[in-house]
Amino acid sequence: MNLTQGIRLAFGAIWANKLRSFLTMLGVIIGVFAVVALVSLGQGATKRVTDQVREMGSNLITVTITGRGPLTSLTYEEALEMVSRPGVQAAVPTVTGRVTVKFGTTSVETTVEGSTPDYPSVRNHSVEEGRFLSGIDIHNRQNVAVLGAEVADKLFSGVNPLGREIWINGVSFTVVGILNKKGTSMGGSMDDKVMIPISTAQRLLRTAGIRTIFVQAESPDAVQWAVASLEASMIRRFRDANAFRIFNQADILDTMNQVTGTLTMMLAGIAGISLVVGGIGIMNIMLVSVTERTREIGVCKALGAKKRDIMMQFLVESSVISSIGGVIGLALGYGLIRAISNLAGLPVVFSPQVVLVAVVFSLFVGIFFGMYPANKAANLNPIEALRSE
Repeated sequence: MNLTQGIRLAFGAIWANKLRSFLTMLGVIIGVFAVVALVSLGQGATKRVTDQVREMGSNLITVTITGRGPLTSLTYEEALEMVSRPGVQAAVPTVTGRVTVKFGTTSVETTVEGSTPDYPSVRNHSVEEGRFLSGIDIHNRQNVAVLGAEVADKLFSGVNPLGREIWINGVSFTVVGILNKKGTSMGGSMDDKVMIPISTAQRLLRTAGIRTIFVQAESPDAVQWAVASLEASMIRRFRDANAFRIFNQADILDTMNQVTGTLTMMLAGIAGISLVVGGIGIMNIMLVSVTERTREIGVCKALGAKKRDIMMQFLVESSVISSIGGVIGLALGYGLIRAISNLAGLPVVFSPQVVLVAVVFSLFVGIFFGMYPANKAANLNPIEALRSE
């Protein structure tokens, strides 16, 4: 018996017992469906995190001051000195706080962020209308503001904000620009903020020290060099390695990818249990099939069929059942993730690797769990088989 004959006989046996065959492959359908859907969602989540981290800025390094006591921050001048460190292209000190912003009778609670002219390039956040903050604004402590897209929409629905007067914690500011819409990043909105000169923010928020500095490395290859030089500089400044934290995009990506990767594998493992259960179901039904077809096996052996022919027939049948279940589960999984992507806007990644794993694993389940029934059928004594009713 060749493989083509085995497949033809397998389809004939499946067609003769359509309902039983469908119920047999149901476990495999559910298992492949779950694996495809969960792995695709997990890979989509990983891709979204990766994209969001990359959108935070090019070659971005974040320095935060966490120490206690008298050395809890840097001065504005000390923060700017980071530009002179090896591998560093730009440094943007920032101060932030929660404020109430009003225009006319409309008010919103948002974040005010005091920063410098290099902020758009370092944080990869450009201006859509108007201009960004200038060095003159910082030097003269000008009361000018650049609005995030979300704040602009809330305060100025259908009205051009440029040149308008807003009030931040009771202080008058003139709107000079609007930032491009960025969406969410790392769980927070990049558009729910107001940018003002850092010198003005220090006066508004009554804080002189700088506790957060965004640093841009000269190139991706210079990131580790820049981090090392910044660490050395900060240790000289604070005399304590625990007084500060330095993060770069690679660190954040590695951490987030480990978390999402582990979660994806756990979910895939749980879904894989369904495939094992489906395989056990295939084995049980194939054992029933061997019992029902004992006389048929005896006739085949009496007519010259060899053990390998009988074994191949049942192995091919179990493999075909499992493979059909895998294809159905794959189609259902693809349909679900497309529906989730279109309706809920969640990111999904339907990769060729997922398709390959689903098909190969379902075929493996059919072969592995069909081995015992096939071997049992092949080893039946033809005389005893012919005597069976």
